Amino acid sequence: MTQIIVFMVLTVILVVTLAFVILKSAYYAIAFIIGKTNPASFSRLKKTAILFAVIMILNVGLITVSQLTASTPPIVDENGNTPKNSIAELRKIELNGRKQWISIRGWDKNAPVLLFLAGGPGGTQMAAVRHELSELEKHFVVVNWDQPGSGKSYYAEKIKFITPQTYIQDGHALTEYLKERFSKDKIYLVGESWGSALGIFLADKYPESYHAFIGTGQMVDFVETERIDYAKAMEIAQSKGDTALIERLKANGEPPYYGNDVTWKSAAYLNYLSAYMTSNPSIHNPGYNTFRDIASSEYGLLDKINFFRGIINTYNQVYQKLYTIDLRTDYTELDVPVYFLLGRHDVNAPTSLAEEYMQVLNAPDKKIVWFEHSGHNPWINEPARFAEEVLACFSENNTQE
Repeated sequence: MTQIIVFMVLTVILVVTLAFVILKSAYYAIAFIIGKTNPASFSRLKKTAILFAVIMILNVGLITVSQLTASTPPIVDENGNTPKNSIAELRKIELNGRKQWISIRGWDKNAPVLLFLAGGPGGTQMAAVRHELSELEKHFVVVNWDQPGSGKSYYAEKIKFITPQTYIQDGHALTEYLKERFSKDKIYLVGESWGSALGIFLADKYPESYHAFIGTGQMVDFVETERIDYAKAMEIAQSKGDTALIERLKANGEPPYYGNDVTWKSAAYLNYLSAYMTSNPSIHNPGYNTFRDIASSEYGLLDKINFFRGIINTYNQVYQKLYTIDLRTDYTELDVPVYFLLGRHDVNAPTSLAEEYMQVLNAPDKKIVWFEHSGHNPWINEPARFAEEVLACFSENNTQE
């Protein structure tokens, strides 16, 4: 947090100084043209320019140091001691030629490996999962992956070149890396929101690599989800007489959206639905702790900026490439056990679609577990129970190699 405050202060000074330099330069240029230059004025301009350069160097230095010192905290028990066989790493790796970041955390580095697939596309939940699901670290080696175009991996690939296939290829490469690193034949998958679809893609294409898959905030049909969400937001807005949102939704038109403003058009109803869930008294711990997460030690100052750039830019470019996907018709045969942990009050990813998908899905084992006090994020709304259900689902399969 100190780094953020210092960075913001320096940035404000930098902007003010730059504005002063520009104005003074314009003034001095005009004075020079009309032959009324003032040596004292030029001296002040020179000093301000030097100050600007010094502050710029300090800011760049601060960003560099923050990036180099980013880390994930050590595992500690209730007495503040670090378990002897624990692991806590923040690691840069190369997947298919793309440099990306993962965190690896667990009380016992010989435990089964669990790969958590974040939402988005473009979202990073490296810190959020550590805060909310630390209980899982006692039973698994929990791996969080900043996917291309998100957080610490924002520059892994040019945004315009990222496709769903990019995530499948890199997710597989990461899986192979983890299997080799920890001497495992298979690992476990948990995916939330967009990550819940990516988990299905990986389980479908590489079933030999996974013990089982858990999806939460389960995405099924991206186009139908957007249309249902739009209609739900319109329904709520009309019931509340929220004319501003009604007009905005009408102006945007019904999804799906294409082009350069997908994020902002989608945000009109997605943010509204998120606020609606936040106000629902039946949902516990209703929202992300964004300030806590972004201030976490895993993110340097540049990562903190890219935290938001991924949500905006990567989502905008990639989401419209998902509109052709419908799990109910494209992924009905899986050779991996599949479990959905769903919030009863989720109005972001319609649970009716997940139920329909579960009905047509043929898998070695499958079931839906309902969370009565959750919305789109049971792992945040009811983290203790979520961890219990993950253990229960995965214990139905072999957790030993």
